[in-house]
Amino acid sequence: MPELPPLPAPEAQDRILHDLVPLPEVWVSLEEALGFGLTTDVPARRTQPPWDNSAMDGYALRSADAARAPITLDVVGVVHAGDQPTRAVGPGEAVRIMTGAPMPPGADAVVMQERTRAIPGQGLGQVEVQEPVTLRQNVRDAGEDARSGEVLLPAGTVLGIPELALLAGQGMTSVRVPRRPRVAILATGDELCRPDEEPAGRIVDTNSVAIALGVRRAGGIPQVLGIARDRPDDVERLIGTALDHDVVLTSAGASVGEHDHVRPALERLGVAMDFWRVAIRPGKPLAFGRHGSTRVFALPGNPTSSLVTFELFVRPALLRLVGRRSPLPLPVQARSAVDLRKHNGLAHFIRVVLTWRDGDPWADPLPTQTSGAVRSAVSATHLLHFPMDAMSVRRGDRVELLPLAWGP
Repeated sequence: MPELPPLPAPEAQDRILHDLVPLPEVWVSLEEALGFGLTTDVPARRTQPPWDNSAMDGYALRSADAARAPITLDVVGVVHAGDQPTRAVGPGEAVRIMTGAPMPPGADAVVMQERTRAIPGQGLGQVEVQEPVTLRQNVRDAGEDARSGEVLLPAGTVLGIPELALLAGQGMTSVRVPRRPRVAILATGDELCRPDEEPAGRIVDTNSVAIALGVRRAGGIPQVLGIARDRPDDVERLIGTALDHDVVLTSAGASVGEHDHVRPALERLGVAMDFWRVAIRPGKPLAFGRHGSTRVFALPGNPTSSLVTFELFVRPALLRLVGRRSPLPLPVQARSAVDLRKHNGLAHFIRVVLTWRDGDPWADPLPTQTSGAVRSAVSATHLLHFPMDAMSVRRGDRVELLPLAWGP
């Protein structure tokens, strides 16, 4: 059967994501939930803040008394944050109030301290309000953050730091999110050795290290299974031990070379392959398939190709499994800092550094774009998408950039 042409990247992403659903839910601490999507609506347990409070240090008063200024009012009390008011504010009166303190009964506005002048006198003295005050000025309403019983965060919300702080303010210490995906990682090749081994003419397997870190950053639990040697039985054995995971990631050995044993091993193990190649550079020899509920990715062996395909195809799949409805990176626009040329037929994803010059974002390609060296990815902040049907980009042209998650 003739080899099918490589898939365009968007079609490959669609095939990977179209039937992926979040993994079963578990209760986890708020700290562990960062970056995950909620599996259910979360209702508010408390009204926050529970009472109207001051947004400024100043004086609580009746706005009708200070509709015109200047006006002098009697100071009849002081309320600090954490205190409760001891008396109401009547006509011609004001209460000294601090930021966050509850509003005293009768007061409906706060004038900030900088717009007043204290007048010493009997008791707490008086205050001169130097500018007109409007109703509810500098007042935070009760329930501004949340009202008891309302949906605080709907299902599918990605839990960032503000969302988790909001839950903590409700007295919550745990939340329901999808469990972490278990991800098996293995490399193939007689030329590879572990980082803790003396190379002795071999190449250190950096792909397993980089992929494991990417899995962890995307919310997964990586399990590095090791290196399969260039023997069909060894490749099949190691992949077979991985198929009880949620995701399997292999690197190298999935092309058509004499020692590329991944493809026949996957077929013998019953993995239903969806596609074998994607129309991109770097990363064309990317394969994807399924074994029951397990997703299997065969990544390229070149280190930067492996990193790029992980970012474009594997990371979105992992983010979908942990509850993100929109897992693909959001593109940004910039100007190309150089002229670019290529042949028609493959989309190029060029490692660039995004900088600002004269009020505009500019994309500066890294000095080398080789796929065989990890250093060609160091310091990159984005991938410049050079579309498959385009053949040239001129300096200053608008280009689409995809943010990278592999940086610091």
